[in-house]
Amino acid sequence: MPSTDQVGAGPVTDRPVPNPYTREASRRWLILLLLSALLVGLATLSLTQGAFDISVEAIIGILADRLGLDATFAFTSREASVLLTIRLPRLLLAAAVGASLGACGGITQAVFRNPLASPSVIGISGGAAVGAASSLVLGFAAMSRLGMPLSAFVGALAATTVVYGFARRRGRTEVTTLLLAGIAINAIAGALLNLLQALSNEAQLQSIVFWLMGSVSGATWGTLTFAVPLMAVSMIPLMINVRSLNLMILGEAEARNLGVETECVRIVCIFGVALATGASVAAAGVVPFVGLVVPHIMRAIIGPDNRTLIPGSMIGGAILVTVADLLGRTIVAPTQLPLGFVTALIGGPFFLYLVWRMQRQQGSLP
Repeated sequence: MPSTDQVGAGPVTDRPVPNPYTREASRRWLILLLLSALLVGLATLSLTQGAFDISVEAIIGILADRLGLDATFAFTSREASVLLTIRLPRLLLAAAVGASLGACGGITQAVFRNPLASPSVIGISGGAAVGAASSLVLGFAAMSRLGMPLSAFVGALAATTVVYGFARRRGRTEVTTLLLAGIAINAIAGALLNLLQALSNEAQLQSIVFWLMGSVSGATWGTLTFAVPLMAVSMIPLMINVRSLNLMILGEAEARNLGVETECVRIVCIFGVALATGASVAAAGVVPFVGLVVPHIMRAIIGPDNRTLIPGSMIGGAILVTVADLLGRTIVAPTQLPLGFVTALIGGPFFLYLVWRMQRQQGSLP
């Protein structure tokens, strides 16, 4: 007869009780793995498409040959040249910029505790654009390979500091003030960019206009060597503080009681976001709305835990920019659509939807 621990209780068994938290964590990491596989598939598709197609077998053969392995698949010298000098650097830069902006969007929303915050909406991208354009006009970009990214970083940090200073009141970040300050910064940045274009010569003007539209078409291995390390370094303080950001969702006082140095975490994260945004803008120009759209999509798929949300936003951002670049160079081929145009076409309506949903939740819409 089975034993019981008390009168009326069911039989005692050795069957373990499933842990819902472990199952949920496993589900989230499985989703990240599937998204990574999707990114690899889209990257392969992007490498095959262009002015002329390159087969997957030829791509494998080219990469194997470059790595010093036996190339079992045949390829032509033209295919190798196009893949290694044009398409592969372009793909890697698109993925890096997307991952960087996606992570920056998720971190910005967590730091400001505002679902509408992103580097482009609150003026960080605008400040970086002014800094990068200034380096072109003043000659800093020609003096050093780091001239443009450092100038873009200074501009992004200055814009972030101004927005944060206006939005922060009595230990809280005012949502309305944050958005209004971001609108003001973007307006000022637009005016300064117009001034810089008026002061530039013909060659500088062409560079600024082309760069402001956002593009990875000019990606080279040299671009990757200075931009990607800066993006990678900027991700370190962001990933280190994801657990603290989770606790800060509970509120400033609660997070401090749990041992989180909230102001220090916020400053470190803002510094990292400014560096990553500056490097992205310097490498690919202005690519709007990636940091706004991707974290929302990832939050709906894998939940609000920043430990998986930020990596998910990195993968999702890489997917979005890779797809946007692929569409931009194939949908109206041989003409290429600017990368910033494609991402704005996707992100603009999504931003309006978010505003509408917030208004409806607040009861201002029927």
